[in-house]
Amino acid sequence: MSVLDNFDSWKDFLGDRLHQAKGQGMQEQAVSELAYEIGGYLANSVDAKNEQEAVLRDLWNVADEKEQHAIANMMVKMVQNEGTQS
Repeated sequence: MSVLDNFDSWKDFLGDRLHQAKGQGMQEQAVSELAYEIGGYLANSVDAKNEQEAVLRDLWNVADEKEQHAIANMMVKMVQNEGTQS
C-alpha cells in the first residue's frame, strides 16, 4: 500500500518529512520552496489515489504560480502537527 492511497497516511508521511527537515536545520523558506516543487511534480506526474488528492490536483492546475505557492504553504501548515513524530 502506497502512502498516496490514504489521505491520512499521506499527511502523516508529509508530517514526518517536515519534522525531519526542520530537525536537520532546513529553513522555512527552503521547506516552502520544496513543498512547491513537490506539489508541481505530484499535480503533473502522479495520478490521484483518492478524492482529496484529486481536489488538490485540480486546484493546483487552475492556480497561478503565486496561488500554487500558497497551496504548498497551506499543505505545510496542515501537516506540521501530523506524523509519527508530532
